[in-house]
Amino acid sequence: MARRMRTNRRQFLEQVAAWSAGVAASAPVFRIAHAEEDAADTARSLIAVAKGKDYEGLVAKVLEPLGGIGKFVKKGDKVIVKPNMAWDRRPEQAANTHPDVVKALVKLVLDAGAKEVQVVDRTCADRRRSYRNSGIPKAIESIGDKRVTCPYFDERKVVPVKIEKGKVIQEWELYRDAVEADCYINVPIAKNHAIARLTLGLKNIMGVMGGDRGKIHRQLAESLADLNSVIVSKFTLIDATRILLRRGPQGGNLDDVKVLDTLIASTDMVAADAYATTLFDLKPEEIRSTVAGYEMGLGEINLDKVKIVNV
Repeated sequence: MARRMRTNRRQFLEQVAAWSAGVAASAPVFRIAHAEEDAADTARSLIAVAKGKDYEGLVAKVLEPLGGIGKFVKKGDKVIVKPNMAWDRRPEQAANTHPDVVKALVKLVLDAGAKEVQVVDRTCADRRRSYRNSGIPKAIESIGDKRVTCPYFDERKVVPVKIEKGKVIQEWELYRDAVEADCYINVPIAKNHAIARLTLGLKNIMGVMGGDRGKIHRQLAESLADLNSVIVSKFTLIDATRILLRRGPQGGNLDDVKVLDTLIASTDMVAADAYATTLFDLKPEEIRSTVAGYEMGLGEINLDKVKIVNV
């Protein structure tokens, strides 16, 4: 199984190189079957939940039931950490992933021996103000390790990728570094969203999309499932240290924020989203993107079939 997945990735990288060099005229195709191949992995049926005020210490604790960071990051890996950094908002306003959570995760990744770590997001508001006020670049800089960077999303670094299983999207330009990464880690914040109702793990994929992202809102749920079938995170870490209850995804009013001091981790993004939905007093099946992800075979929506470990 692992050998077949490595072969798929190597072939895809060769296709990307050929396309970038002008040797291949057509867009590269990344043939993966993560959902089916990972079905036998018992970690997919596991959700870890940790609560506490020490957010940095909480990250390591919530990953322990999944096998720890060493299960996902190997020495020499190129890693993408994908938080929410899309909005010109301070951490306490709950529009972006908490900087302490991102910092703690990056430190674990570096300790595991990663060669390069990139923390990146395609912002919705002004990118300079969004990055600065999120607090994440400053937190990353404080680590003091040259292996980690926090660059702005660069449209020149997107490549067209065919989505073989796509029900709505058959091809889209995606951030090349995310596609090529040895390890892609999804770190969304749990919050309200005016269109999607909630934005959680599945929707966080929009931060590595090139092109006109607005087009996918016509069939948002199905489009998100399509995109997550080609860029599959090694695990999802949902930041619910504080959640945005209303007026998302941008928020701004502290009265709309609820502090929960909670982190949720799983290799099953659908299950992680399903659990996070309950924090808003909603049912998983009420969120269309979660349903679409389940129907595509990306994970389990029924929490009765998932093992939940409270750390």
